[in-house]
Amino acid sequence: MTLTFEDFPPGPFGSFGPRHVSRDEIIAFASEFDPQPMHLDEGAAMQSMLKGLSGSGWHLCSLMMRMMFDGFISRTASLGSPGVNEVRWLSPLRPDDELTLDVAVVESRVSRSRPSTGIVTFKCRARNKAGAILCEMESPIIVERRDSSGQVS
Repeated sequence: MTLTFEDFPPGPFGSFGPRHVSRDEIIAFASEFDPQPMHLDEGAAMQSMLKGLSGSGWHLCSLMMRMMFDGFISRTASLGSPGVNEVRWLSPLRPDDELTLDVAVVESRVSRSRPSTGIVTFKCRARNKAGAILCEMESPIIVERRDSSGQVS
């Protein structure tokens, strides 16, 4: 069943995961996209304010996007996103973290310019197994609405 705008009322939506993150993944991502010492080298990372090897915040955002896709976007009548409203990195992503993504709908509104669609704003929180919130992200997506017959418009 395809999820449409009507399936996203404000409130808690779901939790997705867990997703294990390995040391090798952290280093591979950093090597390609964010080669700062605290993401690549344990010795340098110990000297940083993070006090140990940590994943890039951009890696964490990518993991969150994958978890959203696997959890619900893959079966949603999504037309894309106009951007991200806010991203906050609160605690470091560490090797061997087990991530869970908690998702809530902050707002659902019908588009003024394209009434066959709605804009659903999600607040996502990635937390580790200990329950520490690593990242919060708020982002809208554009979602097709069902027509009066119940079909996707």
